[in-house]
Amino acid sequence: MGVATALVIENDPTDDPRRLGEWLTEAGLELTVLRPHAGDQLPDDLDGYLALVVLGGDQNAYPDSGGSPGAPWFPALEGLLRKAVRHRVPTLGVCLGGQLLASAHGGLVERSTAGPEIGPGLVGKRDAADTDPLFKWVPLLPDVIQWHRDEITELPLRAVLLAASSRYPHQAFRLGDRAWGVQFHIECDAAMIEQWAASDRESIDELGYDAEAVVYATAQILADVEEVWQPFAARFASLALGTLPDADIPNPGTGRTLPLLGQ
Repeated sequence: MGVATALVIENDPTDDPRRLGEWLTEAGLELTVLRPHAGDQLPDDLDGYLALVVLGGDQNAYPDSGGSPGAPWFPALEGLLRKAVRHRVPTLGVCLGGQLLASAHGGLVERSTAGPEIGPGLVGKRDAADTDPLFKWVPLLPDVIQWHRDEITELPLRAVLLAASSRYPHQAFRLGDRAWGVQFHIECDAAMIEQWAASDRESIDELGYDAEAVVYATAQILADVEEVWQPFAARFASLALGTLPDADIPNPGTGRTLPLLGQ
C-alpha cells in the first residue's frame, strides 16, 4: 500500500469506480479497491489510508422488515464511516455510499414516496456550499446522473446541506470538515448506464421512460458531468494529499441551512 492511497469500497459489481477512479488516480491518489460483495474483508480502521470512498449499489441502506442489514458488511462499513469522520479522514460517499454515511451518523434513509429518480438531472447548490472547500467551485446548477429509489429523509443532526432538488431535498451534504455524501452519481460512463437500464426496467417503466432514451440522454451529458466533477474529484484528492489551499472551513458542522420552500 502506497503512502498516497485511498480506500475504495465497491458495494456492487455494477457500480465500480469507473471515471471517478480515473480522476482520483490522475490527481495523485493510488486506489485500493475492496469488494465485500465478492468476499473481501473490510479493515478494522483506516490506518495508512489518506481517504475513503464508498460507492453505490442496488442494496438498501436500511434494514429489512426482519432487521437484517441491506448487506452483511454494512454494519462494519458504517463503523468505518464513523471512524473516518471522527478521525477527519477525507471521505466521499456516492449514492448508496452517501446514504450509508448519513445512516451511520443518525440520519434516516427510506424508500422515497416520490418514486425513482433516473437519468440526467440538475441539483442546486445551497448557501453553505459557498464556504465548502470542494463545493464552492461547483456551478450553481451542476449536471449530475441520478439512479435511486431510496432517499435520505433526515440528515444527521450536525450535517450541512450543500445541494438540493425539489423532489429530493438532500442531494449533497457534509459532516464535519472532511466527509461528504452525494445522492447522485458522478462515476458513471455510458456502458454503466446501459447496464443499469437493462437490469432496472421496473424503475424505467414506472416512470414511463424509454430505456434507450435514458441511455442516450445520459450519454449526452457525460462531458458536462466531467467538466464539473473531474475538478471536484481532483480537489478531493488534493485534500487527502494535504495540498488543497483553503481547506479549512469556518465553523464546520453548524447545522442545516434553511429548508426548501414547502419542505
